[in-house]
Amino acid sequence: MAIRRILIVDDSPTERYYLSDILTRNGYLVTTAENGEQALEQIRADKPELILMDVVMPGANGFQVTRSIARDPALQDVPVIICSSKNQETDRIWGLRQGAKEYLVKPVAAADLLSTIEALG
Repeated sequence: MAIRRILIVDDSPTERYYLSDILTRNGYLVTTAENGEQALEQIRADKPELILMDVVMPGANGFQVTRSIARDPALQDVPVIICSSKNQETDRIWGLRQGAKEYLVKPVAAADLLSTIEALG
């Protein structure tokens, strides 16, 4: 099943706009959340087909939210791609251990983002 509906979770308006612009220009339906708590509410209300998750956010960080999604039987089938400025290999490994399917380092190149989504779809 091809992925069409994507939720972007990032506290940066600039980053949300940048990712939304790439995705909408490529035919994806995009919704956004500014923090982890808002993201979980939105995911439960209208489950997306993919989530792009920032790590460094106020409140619950992206690792914690990803872990919550991965452990929830109703949500665990939604793939999460972490998009973070945290570029250490240990961050990548930790993100994948929390349940993320992929880990991209910001700034995310449009081609990398689109090919990663295509690979998951």
